[in-house]
Amino acid sequence: MKFISTAALFLLLQNAAATTPRPNYEAFTNVTGSKDDRGVCQCSVYLPDTTFPVYRMEALELTAQKLSKKFESELSKVSKYTQEIEIYEKRILNLTSRIEHMERTSVTYTELDFKLMRLEISEMEKLVTQLKSTLTGSNVIVEQLYEEIKNLSLMVNELESLDKHNILAIRREIQALQSKLQECEAHRNQSTPPVHYFPPGSCGHGGIVNISQPYMIQLNWRGFSHKWGAWGRYSSPLYPEKELYWVAPLNTDGRYLEYYRLHDSYDNLLLFRHSNQFRIQYGEGSGMAVYNNYMYFNAHGSRDMSKLDLNSNNVVLRKTLPGAVYNNRFSYAGVSWQDLDFAVDESGLWVIYSTEASTGNIVISKLNETSLDVISTWETKQYRPSVSNAFIVCGVLYATRPVNTRKEEIFYTYDTNNGREGRISIIVDKMLETIQSINYCPIDRRLYVYNDAYLIRYDLTFQPLSAV
Repeated sequence: MKFISTAALFLLLQNAAATTPRPNYEAFTNVTGSKDDRGVCQCSVYLPDTTFPVYRMEALELTAQKLSKKFESELSKVSKYTQEIEIYEKRILNLTSRIEHMERTSVTYTELDFKLMRLEISEMEKLVTQLKSTLTGSNVIVEQLYEEIKNLSLMVNELESLDKHNILAIRREIQALQSKLQECEAHRNQSTPPVHYFPPGSCGHGGIVNISQPYMIQLNWRGFSHKWGAWGRYSSPLYPEKELYWVAPLNTDGRYLEYYRLHDSYDNLLLFRHSNQFRIQYGEGSGMAVYNNYMYFNAHGSRDMSKLDLNSNNVVLRKTLPGAVYNNRFSYAGVSWQDLDFAVDESGLWVIYSTEASTGNIVISKLNETSLDVISTWETKQYRPSVSNAFIVCGVLYATRPVNTRKEEIFYTYDTNNGREGRISIIVDKMLETIQSINYCPIDRRLYVYNDAYLIRYDLTFQPLSAV
């Protein structure tokens, strides 16, 4: 070690202080000096090394310690969340299998099923949302899991929405009707005559005596804006057991018949599945009917009758109906463009229309369904524009008129078997204001009504001949 005098040391320190930047701490450290045996004063000086930032190193160590503790905490959370994710993945698989089972079997729908599913999905969604907010940056697995849960939630909402229009609504209606029936049974008059049964295809009765409450099946598949159209069940005396339902909504203009669907069972109709959709160019109005695997409708802009083969979707025959008015001349009250209204009953195919010669009164013609030739014609005294709709049962025409926005009345009859007109009063409850079409099916003796875009069904009650 080199020894220097106190004066020299003082000058040296002054120069160092003048040329060296001052940090926040002391530039040197004071120490105690000593004298040697010759009386010379000597001391040790420790100068700081300013090139290495020790204070930064210490701060870095403190930050590293904090980050290490935070990382260990987050790592423990990830481990916990990973275990919970595995549990919820199993629950998602369970939910998926339950939904697939519900899609295959419509009869298992219950409100409780939907509530439990929505609760489980809500819990999973909360967990994943918490994961996303806790983990910094993006995590592909968590994002993918979040999207799957969202898709599952949308699927349940869609199923629940579909079910409300079908199974659950029908169940509620059935329960309400059953309670009403029990109430009526409790207070019914014991002298009320029993309801007589008449087998399908039989006309050994005295006509319609009553009509049931409306059974709302569903909204047509094209939506509420398609208020006009018709629907019904396939009718054929050759294949009475065949179950085929057809739905033909008109375009939103209420005039063009362009699309129709066929469903091979009632369940498939309810669930909008396994249906065949077809396009034709073009029909007019909602007076179409289906008989023996053919659809009959008014060809657009003409008095022509069209016969469409349902197997090939081809018009196999088109024939003019002599004298019939068209282009919305004498259509039904409140229903435009229904110049030709086809009807089916136990004896076959009919058409209801008007002519200029009848001055707008209803004309009924029996048709040969093979050639569309007119077999017989009857002219009534009932003005067609004052009638809201009509249908034929066992050769008897029944005409309806509106009473108010929720009730219709079957008020007029014309029996083609004897040429007699009659007046009756059977009140029909409506779901909505306007009935666009009525189709009678002799196979199940029901009316299929298209009511402001909704498919409605009614059961008919007939009186015995002895009561006529």
